[in-house]
Amino acid sequence: MAPDEPRTATHCPYCALQCGQWVGPAGEVDARDFPTNAGGMCQKGWTSGALLGHPQRLTTPLVRDSRTAGFRETGWDDALGRVAARLVALRAEHGPDSVAVFGAGGLTNEKAYLLGKFARVALGTSQIDYNGRFCMSSAAAAGNRAFGIDRGLPFPVTDLDDAEVVVLAGANVAETMPPLMAHLRTARLVVIDPRRTPTAERAIASGGLHLAPRPGTDLALALGMLHAAVVDGHLDLAYLDDRTSGFDAVWRIASQWWPERAERVCGVAAADMRTVVRLLATTSRRYVLTARGAEQHAHGVDTVTAWINLALALGLPGRPGSGFGTITGQGNGQGGREHGQKSDQLPGYRRIDDPAARAHVASVWGVDPDSIPGAGRSAVELLDSLGRPGGPKALLVFGSNVLVSAPDARAVADRLEALDLLVVADVVPGETAMAADVLLPVAQWAEEEGTMTNLEGRVLRRRRALAPPPEVRTDLEVISGLAAALDAPGQFPADPRVVFDELRRASSGGIADYAGVSYARLDAGEALHWPCPAEGHPGTPRLFADRFAHADGRARLVPVDHVEPAEDVEAGYPLRATTGRVLAHYQSGAQTRRVAELAAVDPEVFVEVHPDTAARHGLADGDLADVTSRRGTTRARVRCVPTLRPDTVFLPFHFGGAGTANNVTNPALDPVSRMPEFKVAAVRLEATVPRGAAPEGSRREPGAAIPEHSGSVHRT
Repeated sequence: MAPDEPRTATHCPYCALQCGQWVGPAGEVDARDFPTNAGGMCQKGWTSGALLGHPQRLTTPLVRDSRTAGFRETGWDDALGRVAARLVALRAEHGPDSVAVFGAGGLTNEKAYLLGKFARVALGTSQIDYNGRFCMSSAAAAGNRAFGIDRGLPFPVTDLDDAEVVVLAGANVAETMPPLMAHLRTARLVVIDPRRTPTAERAIASGGLHLAPRPGTDLALALGMLHAAVVDGHLDLAYLDDRTSGFDAVWRIASQWWPERAERVCGVAAADMRTVVRLLATTSRRYVLTARGAEQHAHGVDTVTAWINLALALGLPGRPGSGFGTITGQGNGQGGREHGQKSDQLPGYRRIDDPAARAHVASVWGVDPDSIPGAGRSAVELLDSLGRPGGPKALLVFGSNVLVSAPDARAVADRLEALDLLVVADVVPGETAMAADVLLPVAQWAEEEGTMTNLEGRVLRRRRALAPPPEVRTDLEVISGLAAALDAPGQFPADPRVVFDELRRASSGGIADYAGVSYARLDAGEALHWPCPAEGHPGTPRLFADRFAHADGRARLVPVDHVEPAEDVEAGYPLRATTGRVLAHYQSGAQTRRVAELAAVDPEVFVEVHPDTAARHGLADGDLADVTSRRGTTRARVRCVPTLRPDTVFLPFHFGGAGTANNVTNPALDPVSRMPEFKVAAVRLEATVPRGAAPEGSRREPGAAIPEHSGSVHRT
């Protein structure tokens, strides 16, 4: 992009780092100097413009005239009219909860807000949740009960720039958000991960440590480290007395987890546990950060809590230059969970069962508080209820690809097939989109206005750089059009500025208070972190400096104990599978698999296996293998990795079809967050076909053609 070309300042469409970007009038992308990325980007950011004019871009509404028919093109009036007519009929016959809505952590704040309002006011349904339930829900629940508030990083990313020690529990940021590594240059890193990831390699190279626990045992490791902190005299007693409560109850459990006992459970050397605690206790600028590896478990809330307990015992949170944080994943993973698309929440991070919260939001919406439905099902439970007696008969999906991203994906496919109506709004024909009855083409990040909230709670402006294709609408326009077609009560504006001003009023006084944030202030270059309760307020870049968000100002240490994963290995399933991301791809891969430069790096699904484990199963590097759990099978190319634990295999979750990693994952749920157990599944490994054969469909671009709508694409 030439320096004198007109260009628009916006942000990358991918992760929660929300790197600054320039976008040119033809969709050219360049890096922009911004605090989170300092002028750098990862491969995904540099290639993000490739999707704007992609030949597989959805550009017109598509419908099916029958369940067995293929797609045909239609106009927006027909598409929205047939959706509205079917929704009205289903609601009349089965009640408002017969219609469900599924959102995403990649939607702008305006979309998340209007989608929640649309579900509860236009549809009258309680059945709304979103894919952030698969991402941040355990960290959010743990943060709320410990600190009284959930903000991924309660400090700016740039605070990490001069850190001395950073513990990354279940985080592979060198691949998931590479520009973040620039903020960790000075730190001695401790990486906790069953795999020796690029992040772990960086830690080792810089004099840090890589701890490789058995999958599902991070909580035992954290308990062993807390025990070491107490016995070795590293507690910050003054901090515990002045700023926390609950340590005695926590110690009653941790006292039983001396490091040698924890080592027998998790496989990490007791000496390494003591070393890490000593590093954290004897430096002044130190952080503990968790991510999906610690959170995506059936006891993920307790696991994150155990790391919070350790951080509090050492006096980290709320101290200048130190802290605890959780690394948000999706682009708007923070804002997406604050404004009402989560089943138990209203805008401003208000609880839906709080009468005062209901009254406040109802006054903004102009409805009776009693008309707002109560809490609905969480994401996994919602998907499992589709088409069942008493469950939703129709599902509207915005920005999510549940056939790839949800656990036990084969069961999800069965539930979608059981629906009377599946409506998907998407950019490209991903796996879930191709299963729809009505497929609605929507705008991409560079074609729309809005706001996002990044991992540090900073509200950012997404700016329109170019117009979408002529027949493509924004998600706000789709929601507004559906509300009009349903003759819904209340206002459903399509203008993002109008929606955001309403969001500000709805969030006012809530935990996530955006009342003082405005497009004008953001466009003027102000850095505004919530809470920002008034126009003149500067925002709150650093939480907890004086008090935590509980009424007494104290943080809560919560007693937790190690529990084994929801399923264990046995003779028929002797290995533990864990899932995660790779550098070239993002989320379900529906977009990144279509970018030639990214697909060339990782064109097909693979399974990492220790060479000895592969040999015991008659496999070698490059062979095709079936990874089978009690729920299903993922077919993948073997990659022998000598640094991997011999009892563990790893699958990236960015691929569809037979290569869907979530064919094997366990839908067992955390009792608090309702997070599924993505990170541990008991599996077996078997050779499938002769060496050199390709996984079915794995080397083709996904959704290789939107046909001439002649009936050749069928619902799965």
